[in-house]
Amino acid sequence: MSEVDVDLRGLADFTANPYPHYAQLRSAGPVHTIRTDEFDLAWLVVGYDEGRAVLADQRFGKDWRSLPGEGGGASVNANMLGMDPPDHTRLRKLVAREFTSRRIEALRPRVEEITGGLIDAMLPAGRADLVDALAFPLPMTVICELIGVPDLDRSAFRKMSNGVIAPAGAQEEGEALRAMGAYLGELIEDKRRAPGDDLMSALIAARHDDDDSLSPDELVGMAFLLLVAGHETTVNLISNGVRALLAHPDQLAALRADFGLLDGAVEEMLRYDGPVETATLRFARERVETGSRVIERGDPVLVSLAGADRDPGRYPEPDRFDIRRDTQGHLAFGHGIHFCMGAPLARMEGRIALRMLLERCPGLEADPDGAPLDWLPGTLIRGVRRLPVRW
Repeated sequence: MSEVDVDLRGLADFTANPYPHYAQLRSAGPVHTIRTDEFDLAWLVVGYDEGRAVLADQRFGKDWRSLPGEGGGASVNANMLGMDPPDHTRLRKLVAREFTSRRIEALRPRVEEITGGLIDAMLPAGRADLVDALAFPLPMTVICELIGVPDLDRSAFRKMSNGVIAPAGAQEEGEALRAMGAYLGELIEDKRRAPGDDLMSALIAARHDDDDSLSPDELVGMAFLLLVAGHETTVNLISNGVRALLAHPDQLAALRADFGLLDGAVEEMLRYDGPVETATLRFARERVETGSRVIERGDPVLVSLAGADRDPGRYPEPDRFDIRRDTQGHLAFGHGIHFCMGAPLARMEGRIALRMLLERCPGLEADPDGAPLDWLPGTLIRGVRRLPVRW
């Protein structure tokens, strides 16, 4: 891999609207080489079939430590998302025993209570930044209570989280990773000294059948993954979903008229403009041919979830937002062994937040006096820093 098909850094409007660029790439083939601010040279998969196949193909790994000359890294990276079997299998099994659907469903009344309180607080003003008022504090509160860190410094954590998932550069990312590792290490030690009836305490005490447990770095990595993935995806599911509805008044009116469409609407929001634009980096464990391109061993590979979910070969008229669409098989939460474990929680929070918001703000619309949209940088997370609305 020596030549670049497209340099995404030269596309001025790519961050605000990458979909036409993905469509142009896809028309020339499902797999391309690209250059971005994060990657000097990498493969990008934009076709649905090819992307789904790569996500499930064990010939593409996640653990860079297995490559010659690689190793170490920040403690926050010691999590399932950056591991392959058998390490991934072991960690996911330990977490899955605690992160059950029963535990998630038991959170429903509390999610409704938190959502109601946040909307109560924002209603009198008649306008709000929906990210600050609802989309961020809802999932952040829920995941902190689930894990057992209700006193988390939300402002400090948000700054560190943004520095990791949408950094302005390598230096900011490195500093955020180090700060996050130290911060979470202290939280875990506090929880170890005073355990409670929460997910983090359960993970600290968790034992596998062979008396295996999570190492200190793995606990930090797991806390990082649960906290960051546990709120970032839902923040942008809610804000991207509201943006899509406000931009398509006919679909908003249809949903208001029949909340029986809500589940399908959330799935279409995930497909149409989901919170994760590109799956986290993989690399080829061996020489692999996909989409008529040959990927050599060690080559970095990115799967564009946003590009795949707008593939007309899978979804007719993919750029049309239609809450009645059959979205079965969309890749917004990934696919294969790294499919998002928190998807049921994100879906539940999104459905509750959207329904309550639309019920209690019947005149909801974009605020014409609000600042222009400020898009998150990078190709990992898709969303805006602020969403000015009024009602």
